[in-house]
Amino acid sequence: MIAERIVDFMLPNVECLGCKLANKMDPVHVIYEDAQVCCFLDIEPFNEGHTLILPKKHFLDVEELDPLTANAIMKASIKISKALKHLFAPDGISVCQNGGQFNDLAHYHMHLIPRFQGQPFYNEAEIDNTKEKQNLKETKTNLIKQLHVDQWRD
Repeated sequence: MIAERIVDFMLPNVECLGCKLANKMDPVHVIYEDAQVCCFLDIEPFNEGHTLILPKKHFLDVEELDPLTANAIMKASIKISKALKHLFAPDGISVCQNGGQFNDLAHYHMHLIPRFQGQPFYNEAEIDNTKEKQNLKETKTNLIKQLHVDQWRD
């Protein structure tokens, strides 16, 4: 009963940038969504295909997630990881979430980042992602197509 009340209070917050993005109140390059989550391309991608998964309800940190939302995030991460592997053939995919003072959206979000041999896990220096940023629309289209193809493989 208490958990249900907490979830009721976790509705989208129009003051929260993450809520605005997850509920498409601000422009985003959506590649997948369901009733609980919205998945879109990061506008400052580390590599092509760098995707963010955000719950549509407001949650700040991972321990606040209700089971339905947490499950939706993991299901989306699996679907998108498969599509990223098919499209970009990375050497791996980093899945990460920054909480507390490191959460730059003040809203829970998971990163899925295609990674290649020799790339550092984290770099304070700015990277040149001009090409990736210019390709956001094409990347979006290709990922949506791949997600559709993968849907029929599973």
